[in-house]
Amino acid sequence: MNARVVDAQGRTLSPCPAERALALVARGKAELVSQEPLTIRLCRAVELPQPEPERPPLQGQRLLLHVCCAPCATYSARRLQEQGAEVMAFWYNPNVHPFSEHERRRESLAHYATEVGLPVVWEPGYDMVAFLRRVVSHERPGERCAICYDMRLERTAQRAAELGMDAICTTLLISPYQDQALINQVGQAAAARHGVSFYFENLRRGFAEHHRLAHEHGLYRQDYCGCIYSEWEAQHKRRANTTHTPVEE
Repeated sequence: MNARVVDAQGRTLSPCPAERALALVARGKAELVSQEPLTIRLCRAVELPQPEPERPPLQGQRLLLHVCCAPCATYSARRLQEQGAEVMAFWYNPNVHPFSEHERRRESLAHYATEVGLPVVWEPGYDMVAFLRRVVSHERPGERCAICYDMRLERTAQRAAELGMDAICTTLLISPYQDQALINQVGQAAAARHGVSFYFENLRRGFAEHHRLAHEHGLYRQDYCGCIYSEWEAQHKRRANTTHTPVEE
């Protein structure tokens, strides 16, 4: 039978055999607290080992963060830095139409990155034609989104490998309008192909904070996802809500 043991400050210690507990009481090194259950209190305080501090999951890792827009980069980049990562942003968004919208979002990110000291890798060119060619016959929401995720995360993983980085992530994970499970699936596959890892976290918990930070930094906030299809769908939905007429399928 084991005896319950507490130290002089009442902190519970590891139990010990009853014979040893009674021997400590007999030698004056402990006092009997109760017979049933057998409990003794040591006459001294015991220094308990302190638990090792939790190591942040991204401690020491260099992470390339795909950025869809400046507002989504605010909370996302900060959160990943808090998780221990050395974060570098990556701009590659061939889905964003028209070109003027693409440039407005890019310039907004450049402004924010300069303001907070966030390094950015800028993918040259504008792969709009490649995006449209891949989306042809897959224009439905969900289908085209999978293609969009694949294009952007594949290029992110490729650049991360070229830069000698350890992991990738994407600000798409902060949006409640994106498919997180699909993003994770596509991201894991792209990362594996290029010998890096994909870091998944539900960043949506920072969605309200990202709105606050975007307002604080005066960032441009778009009103549609990015592609020409999402722009049309957003406009169509707004018109339908304004006129209260049924939306045609």
